[in-house]
Amino acid sequence: MSSFTGVFPYLVSPIAPDGRVLEAELRRLVDHLIAAGVHGLTPLGSTGEFAYLDWTQRRRIVEIVVEQAARRVPVVAGVAATTTAEAVRQAQEFASVGADGILAILEAYFPVSEAGVIAYFTAVADATELPVVLYTNPNFQRSDLSLPAIETLSRHPRIGLIKDASTNTGRLLSILNRTEGRMQVFAASAHIPAAVMMIGGKGWMAGPACAIPRESVRLYELCRAGQWDAAMTLQRALWRVNELFAAHSLAACIKGALQIQGFGVGDPLPPQAPLSPEGRRAVEAALRLAAEALAAAPEA
Repeated sequence: MSSFTGVFPYLVSPIAPDGRVLEAELRRLVDHLIAAGVHGLTPLGSTGEFAYLDWTQRRRIVEIVVEQAARRVPVVAGVAATTTAEAVRQAQEFASVGADGILAILEAYFPVSEAGVIAYFTAVADATELPVVLYTNPNFQRSDLSLPAIETLSRHPRIGLIKDASTNTGRLLSILNRTEGRMQVFAASAHIPAAVMMIGGKGWMAGPACAIPRESVRLYELCRAGQWDAAMTLQRALWRVNELFAAHSLAACIKGALQIQGFGVGDPLPPQAPLSPEGRRAVEAALRLAAEALAAAPEA
C-alpha cells in the first residue's frame, strides 16, 4: 500500500495563449508549494485542466513537476483516457519520467459497464510498479466507481488509495468499512477536509491547496494532533475558498487566486472563461480571510 498522506495540491497547468507550457512559472509554483510544507504534488488533476490539454502538454507538465520537485516530495501524476490502451501508455510514460504514483481517472463518452470500469483501473495498476490512487468524480464522469467495484479493486496490490469527489462523506466511511483497511481515502474539495480526517482520511488532494498551501498544511497538522476545536475554527475560514471553487469554474478560481498572489499562470484554456471581476473580488476576500485565520491558529 502507498504511504502517501497529507496535503497534495492539484496543480494548475500554466499554458500560454499559443499552447506553450509556461515552464518558469510552473517551476516557481512547485518551489512555492514545497516551501509551504505540502506533502506531495498532483499535476493533471481536475484543477490542472487535463481534459483540455493535448498529450505533449500533459507529458511536459509532468516532466517539469518531477524535475523541479527533485524527490523533495512525491509526485502523483494524473492519467486520464477514454481507452484502456491510452491510459496504460500514459502510466508507463509517467513512470519513465520519474513520477512516484498515478492518479487514475476514467474519461467516458459512452457509459462503461462495471466490469469495464474494473478492467480499466486494473490495467492501469498492472502497467507499472507505481502505487495507484483511484479518482472518482460522479458529477463529471459518465461511469462512476461503485462500492462493489472499489472493494474489488482494493484487493490489487498497488491500489490502496482513493480520492473521492462525490460530496457524500458517508460514502467515504462506507469505503473504509467495506475495504477493511485495504483502501484509504483522500478528501476532495467537495468534502470538508477536517471531517474526512476525523473519520480516518489520509489527507486531501484538492485544487484549493494550490492557492492556500500553508493554511491547508496547518489544518492537516491540527487534525493529526487531534486539536479538533482549533482545526474547525481554521476549517470554517478556509471553507470559503471551497465555496468559491464550487461557484466558479475550477481552473478559473485557482488560477485567479494564484494571479492575485503574483503567479503568471495564465487563464483557463478556452472555451472556459477566466475569473470574472466579481469572482476576483470574492477570491481576494477569501484569501485575506484564510491568511487571518492562519495567523490566529495555534501550532499543532
